[in-house]
Amino acid sequence: MMRPRVGRRLVRTAAVGGAAYMVGSHAATKSAEQQQQEAAQNAQIADLQQQQAATAQQAYAQPQQPQYAQPQYAQPQYAQPQQIAEPAPVAATPARDPMEALKQLGELKAAGVLTDAEFEAKKAELLKQI
Repeated sequence: MMRPRVGRRLVRTAAVGGAAYMVGSHAATKSAEQQQQEAAQNAQIADLQQQQAATAQQAYAQPQQPQYAQPQYAQPQYAQPQQIAEPAPVAATPARDPMEALKQLGELKAAGVLTDAEFEAKKAELLKQI
């Protein structure tokens, strides 16, 4: 009589069982890591809340100085006298003749250096000086 091959079934069962084990262990590891991250985040949030609460308590717990309290004076410390530098003399700019400036402005416009808007704005300034 022929005996069925037990080896193939055993290998197939071992392969399926091994794959299932790998998937299960990966899922368990991932779940554990996620739980650790959540626990760390929760701990950080709790620490921040405690710090905020402590800061708020300190702000309210500080006693206010009464308005009639005398200030405490420190011993006077005398500063070294500072040397004041004299301002540099301002060079006197010669007064420009507005008529001469208008002539130069017209030459710049004719040469194409100035646009019409720039020319009109500067011309208005110079005419106010006359």
